[in-house]
Amino acid sequence: MTQIEQIKERIFLPLSRQEFNQVALSLFAEQYKHVVPYRTYCNLLGKSTDNVFNVDEIPFLPIELFKAHKILHSAAVPEAEFLSSGTTGSAQSVHYVPDLRFYERCFSQAFNKRYGPVDQYVVLALLPSYLERTGSSLVYMAQSLIEQSRHSESGFYLDQLQDLRKLMHELGTQRKRILLLGVSYALLDLAQMGPWELPSDTIIMETGGMKGKRAEWTKAALHQELSTQFGLKNIHSEYGMTELMSQAYALSEGKFQAPPWMRVLTRDPEDPLSFVSQRTGGINIIDLANIYSCAFVATQDLGKVNSDGSFYLLGRFDHSDIRGCNLLLEA
Repeated sequence: MTQIEQIKERIFLPLSRQEFNQVALSLFAEQYKHVVPYRTYCNLLGKSTDNVFNVDEIPFLPIELFKAHKILHSAAVPEAEFLSSGTTGSAQSVHYVPDLRFYERCFSQAFNKRYGPVDQYVVLALLPSYLERTGSSLVYMAQSLIEQSRHSESGFYLDQLQDLRKLMHELGTQRKRILLLGVSYALLDLAQMGPWELPSDTIIMETGGMKGKRAEWTKAALHQELSTQFGLKNIHSEYGMTELMSQAYALSEGKFQAPPWMRVLTRDPEDPLSFVSQRTGGINIIDLANIYSCAFVATQDLGKVNSDGSFYLLGRFDHSDIRGCNLLLEA
């Protein structure tokens, strides 16, 4: 069994903190050797397998590099290419995925750990901005969850909001559990079509932002509005991105929990190579499932990590804020 295959099996086992760190260091060594753009970036920082001995010494690759470089293990052959959303004419990140069954295993297990078996839900997906383009990893995940739900009512909705509203009321009357995954602006449009009388166990899960359709809202304001309109105590959130294999979920109050093979850290906003603890910083992610690309990603999101590993999203860097990382790329 190759090193990659060993890691793929090990990450789903219960991992102590020490074992997680051991896998992370093994994966760093593998990716430093076989992912050329990542090795180049590490070398610019003076980091290599010769002097990285602890997890906190591993360099995190700025997520912008997924737009300009092919971040892929030299021995891997992609089965799929997932593309990030972006404004017209802007560069898109590309995540090359050599093993779609492994990706399906990742998102299925991450979902099941937070919500239980998906077949207990009618899964509805309101993802117009994603359905209108190709190569969306979110659409791929939603399609798989819809199929796994085994409910004939499960499915995608583009702009048929009246049909979706009617179906949700019918499902509620039938006491079928509803899980609606939607992009933020579309959920707001749907919410304002009330009045709503949904069962209290209905799950409304927002993902993504306004996609240029509305002014951006803070997550707290968005959740308050959706909660009020839908008549539900909590609004859930999904946190994932094209460049990762894994997702985190927040069941209430915007408090995200990552799956065991994913760890969230925060870097100093003024120094991208230093970490901060329990205060606002740039979000860095170790995703051990990102085996074939880079498991160590510096995102453009701002957040705060709690002592138990849960985290909150607090916004995004603007272009001037991420200048510190970009200067390293220009060196």
